[in-house]
Amino acid sequence: MLRTEHLSLAYGDKPVVNNVSLAIPEGGITCLLGPNGSGKSTLLKSFAGLLSARSGQVYLDDRPVEQWDRSKLALRLAMLPQKPIVPDGIQVQNLVALGRFPHRKWWQRNLTTDNNATFEAMAMTGVSELAERPVEALSGGQQQRVWIAMALAQETDILLLDEPTTFLDWGYQLEVLELLSTLNREHGLTVVMSLHDLNQAAQFADRIAVLAGGQLDTIGSPREVITEPLINRVFRVQTSVTLGRDGRPFCSGFSESARGNPPASESSPVHATAQSETG
Repeated sequence: MLRTEHLSLAYGDKPVVNNVSLAIPEGGITCLLGPNGSGKSTLLKSFAGLLSARSGQVYLDDRPVEQWDRSKLALRLAMLPQKPIVPDGIQVQNLVALGRFPHRKWWQRNLTTDNNATFEAMAMTGVSELAERPVEALSGGQQQRVWIAMALAQETDILLLDEPTTFLDWGYQLEVLELLSTLNREHGLTVVMSLHDLNQAAQFADRIAVLAGGQLDTIGSPREVITEPLINRVFRVQTSVTLGRDGRPFCSGFSESARGNPPASESSPVHATAQSETG
């Protein structure tokens, strides 16, 4: 449904993502992991058609994203940036209703359909009781739920999220991730999100793609990806990885690794595996 082939991205003359081939499984939760500056946010922007490729391509349904009409693309995927800007004084219901914009034509507007979609999105995210509250007066966790509700009101198949737990305390982080997991499980929503927390990715992802130095280092299930050698090599951190009763890995006892380790590169065995798996 959504994939890249030999994708390279840059900001001006500065390369950020290099030769990434990656397929996003339909109906699953895919997490992007990697150190700061590894290209996670940039890759998400390219998925949403917000950043043109330097070379290679992003495809949605085997059609280059750049060839999609913007209004039609907005009916297929929604993106929630890391720190969205709240319009001054806007109430929850009105912000969520903005998600209906791609469905509206100047000559045709179905208020009943729009209202139903708005109310359903608020119910799914548990913000119905906040409908008339100013968004700026809500807690961080509540605001994030409202933004997700707006994306759901857009009624897309794919939801892209850039660091959805950033700036939230730990309780709200889990609340948001549990919500995304429920939406994926009960409504078949395809979720692609970047995260920093290894354990959160291990707990909630079906597949994890690790970026390092702008390249795809490896991709696989949490059990395949969250390993002590990879964490040491990519994140420069030593940790102990154990498996929980559910078979998912858990990291504990973090400590800084020696800085002399060589960075991940195309010649690493894990990177070579990722490239062959993703084409």
